[in-house]
Amino acid sequence: MNAPLPFSSLSCIADTDPQETAEWRDAFAALLASAGPERARFMLDELARAARAAQVGWQPELNTPAVNTIAAQAQPVFPGDLAVEERLASLMRWNALAMVVRANQAYGELGGHIASYASAADLFEVGFNHFFHAREGLAPGQHRGDLVFFQPHSAPGVYARAFLEGRLSEQDLLHFRQEISAPQAGARGLCSYPHPWSMPDFWQFPTGSMGIGPISSIYHARFMHFLTDRGLLDCKGRKVWGVFGDGEMDEPESTSALTLAAREGLDNLVWVVNCNLQRLDGPVRGNGRIVDELERLFTGSGWNVIKLLWGSDWDGLFARDLTGTLVRTLGETVDGQMQTFAAKDGRFNRDNFFGQSSELQQLAQGMTDEQIDRLKRGGHDLVKIYAAYQAAAAHRGQPTVILAHTKKGYGMGTAGQGKMTTHSQKKLDDQELIAFRNRFHLPLTDAQAVALEFLRPADDSAEMQYLQARRQALGGYLPRRESTCEALAVPPLASYAQFALAPQAKEMSTTMAFVRMLGSLLKDATLGPRIVPIVADEARTFGMANLFKQVGIYSNVGQRYAPEDIGSILSYREARDGQILEEGISEAGAIASWTAAATSYSVHGLAMLPFYIYYSMFGFQRVGDAIWAAADQRARGFLLGATSGRTTLGGEGLQHQDGSSHLMAAAIPNCKAYDPAFAGEMAVIVDAGMREMLTEQRDVFYYITLMNENYAQADLPEAAHEGVLRGCYLFNSSPRLIDGRESQISSERHVTLLGSGAILTEVLKAAERLAADGITAHVVSVTSWSELARDGQACEDSGATPWLAQVLAATQGPIVAATDYVRAVPESVRAYIPEGRRLRTLGTDGFGRSDTRAALRSFFRVDAAHIAEAAQRAL
Repeated sequence: MNAPLPFSSLSCIADTDPQETAEWRDAFAALLASAGPERARFMLDELARAARAAQVGWQPELNTPAVNTIAAQAQPVFPGDLAVEERLASLMRWNALAMVVRANQAYGELGGHIASYASAADLFEVGFNHFFHAREGLAPGQHRGDLVFFQPHSAPGVYARAFLEGRLSEQDLLHFRQEISAPQAGARGLCSYPHPWSMPDFWQFPTGSMGIGPISSIYHARFMHFLTDRGLLDCKGRKVWGVFGDGEMDEPESTSALTLAAREGLDNLVWVVNCNLQRLDGPVRGNGRIVDELERLFTGSGWNVIKLLWGSDWDGLFARDLTGTLVRTLGETVDGQMQTFAAKDGRFNRDNFFGQSSELQQLAQGMTDEQIDRLKRGGHDLVKIYAAYQAAAAHRGQPTVILAHTKKGYGMGTAGQGKMTTHSQKKLDDQELIAFRNRFHLPLTDAQAVALEFLRPADDSAEMQYLQARRQALGGYLPRRESTCEALAVPPLASYAQFALAPQAKEMSTTMAFVRMLGSLLKDATLGPRIVPIVADEARTFGMANLFKQVGIYSNVGQRYAPEDIGSILSYREARDGQILEEGISEAGAIASWTAAATSYSVHGLAMLPFYIYYSMFGFQRVGDAIWAAADQRARGFLLGATSGRTTLGGEGLQHQDGSSHLMAAAIPNCKAYDPAFAGEMAVIVDAGMREMLTEQRDVFYYITLMNENYAQADLPEAAHEGVLRGCYLFNSSPRLIDGRESQISSERHVTLLGSGAILTEVLKAAERLAADGITAHVVSVTSWSELARDGQACEDSGATPWLAQVLAATQGPIVAATDYVRAVPESVRAYIPEGRRLRTLGTDGFGRSDTRAALRSFFRVDAAHIAEAAQRAL
């Protein structure tokens, strides 16, 4: 469809010598004709290099003309039955619309979206019919499936397709966004957006939070390269497809990893950005052009860009556009005006678009108003979409983005096509429904259209046979989530953590203990290769430099340099088969990598075990939305919040000190959060987590906080293991030695101290102070406040005694609970304290400060002196 574009239209500088310009142009045309495009590209590159060397101050524009990247003469033959595919797309558009409108007629509060899928339906259908490959199986030679990230607001269209495929019933469609009430009617409730937690056999990737899908797709594509390069699983021939909105590209997560995708050469990644030019409230770039902006962004980031702007009906217009007026006018029309053209009819567009110049008026001569109204944008033309997808799938060496121009609310006419209110359109009146029926030639009477009857042709119809045949040729149905995975053996606890279980008072931090354990686990012949250590540029901070030599840092190109510290035993080592994912200063990237590894059991049928270690403050607070999405995706793995607590990381100050992560972790139902004080406790938790996730294959993940403070580590008796996992155990309630003598303790005065993590050592010191004053202090080590709270809540329903109450039954006196987190964390267990026992909680509410640990703990009143004082006051 590309018409020759006059060179003068590309320049904004006056031509001072037209004759010379013509000679240069003729010379280039002759070169192109005689030597071909490759030689022409070489010569242009040479000229560009010469211009840079001479410091002319010129560089090529990153924007190309407002035409399709793939010319009409370069299009491949469409391999499908175009008429059947168009009828199928129309059926799905109707069923998606009917599902949303019926739900809102019955319950006006349910919401839902029609317009987004109306714009993306054809983009989806070409993928479903020709490109999106499902998993055939896990046997050698079987395709393990493409990964497809669906635009969340288009979920109704995916349900509509599953209905035609026979995977969802009419009753299911009638219970859109009614997940609780649906089972009462013998139906399956359909969740609002793609949610694997809600529909674990259907949706594979959560994309409902804008920006999460794009960054996740990049790191999933990179993880597939990681699996291939390490020889764990051959992912060649598999693609990651993502259909996202142009407004979604405003999210920083959407664009933050574009250069990584190019740097890593992720040619298994294809994005389709649905450029319908409209956000929720109005045009995406009302005063600009989002397609131009995205083309510059992706081209500059190193992506292969394919523009899919105009449908086949435009080909003749471009062929007759000998002056370039049409191309130039389209390139100068801002998005806000383009939306107006989308919302208006053929007469308006004749007068206001083609009426802008005599050249455009001549192009529109002979076209009826209806023909002008029916001019398709590229994202609604199956032939053009197929050409773009085929080119993207065949491209090598770069990720590809397809910028597909569509109309939001396509086909909804006056009810919503291109209108500012279209995103919120959930109801149509009778005439609007009939108009939609007519627009897509649907086999419905007026009464059936008004009644919003679902359409499903007979199984032996041409449409249904074609639909099923195309999916069978591509391995089966999508989306479809699998959970089949071989269980993975876990080595005995003592084989890698005996030093932590019986440290004999050796001083170390729990961070260093974890790194030592991780190094031992990596040596295990079975489990070791499946472990994925992940760090966001803080490996040396966490003492992990010894792992550089042991397993290496993953790099798709190996190591092309001699590191500065090559002579050191802790030197930096990158390798193509490296095991550590070192993500640079990007917590968003690191958590996306963790999610890819933590869901590998489902996505690839291969269990992996990721350990992502990071500054605890930069976890739930910075990337909490991504952690929640990982939970939705039923991730399995470990998050290690290092340098945790508000007083452990002394000098770093307000934004580095974490006092709230355990509060946020407790809100995620499938996250088990622990704050162990001792290496032995941490070892038992890691061991149990590995067995729960790898052997029992439960859909949980663990958050464990680690400290960088060195102190004497206590031995952990086997009898305490159950308590460690359930949330607490009685650490010590016997008389303590003071100055080498057993203190004389009155049986009349007792107090119970609860402590976790970094503050348990202060609790133990407080117990010694109290013992010196003749007070018996029972010390309970709390490893998880949230697990105690969950257990207590469960016991409220069952009538059983909460674990915390059982442990406290062996203690006496008022209770003081102290943590390095805000008081709301220990307050979460108040309801499960035995009756008649008072509870005083101490925490680190407020902003952090820069100072020594001792000063900080005194300031927040969680040091030994203040804990002892609180206990004495409670008495």
